[in-house]
Amino acid sequence: MKRFLKDSVLGDKRYALLLADLDQTKNDLDSAYTNLSNVIEPDLIDCYIYEVKSAQMRYKFLLSRIKQIEDSYAKNPLEVSSS
Repeated sequence: MKRFLKDSVLGDKRYALLLADLDQTKNDLDSAYTNLSNVIEPDLIDCYIYEVKSAQMRYKFLLSRIKQIEDSYAKNPLEVSSS
């Protein structure tokens, strides 16, 4: 049963897209932190602070959506629509 659950979640296109977005957001967050640590101009500091905050919020959102999909499959994988 555990294998069926894992195959179902991994086969879901929405889930795959969310994982790809999460990976891209992690890269964006790493880049924003790197840029923030390398600037001294006050305007650029503000810019990268906003960029870091934005990436953090997106990362948190994507994680919650991924968890929501995983939880829906864990409850009953047969009731989840494939759309």
